[in-house]
Amino acid sequence: MADEKDSRNGSIRQRPWDLVVETVLLELVGLAFFGIGTLLAWPFGWQPDPSLGMLFTSMVAVWPAVELYRAGPPRRLAVVAAVLALATVTLFVAAVANWALPASADSDVGLLVGYVVAVPIGAAVFAWLLNRANVA
Repeated sequence: MADEKDSRNGSIRQRPWDLVVETVLLELVGLAFFGIGTLLAWPFGWQPDPSLGMLFTSMVAVWPAVELYRAGPPRRLAVVAAVLALATVTLFVAAVANWALPASADSDVGLLVGYVVAVPIGAAVFAWLLNRANVA
């Protein structure tokens, strides 16, 4: 990982692109574990729930952003902007997915797809604003 030491306050700065790559890889791991758990539980009558998939994926994928938040001084603006980007992208992608695949609209698959796409974008916004605040 390409971390840089900020000489002014001693915090570690990370490029937003590195955080996005790490978040996407962890999302894939979380989705793989959710998929394996679904395949193992399906013969016993358990139907997969997209909200459980979103929860499981986000629990795995947010750790790089949490570590970045802990490394530097907290910036409320970066957190608010990341959450707003997460919500906006999730709803936009969910609307497009539900429009493109209307049969899956009732099962909230579009919301799951939107959330999976939005988590790295929210992490990138967070890292970019946090690094920008540390430089200023």
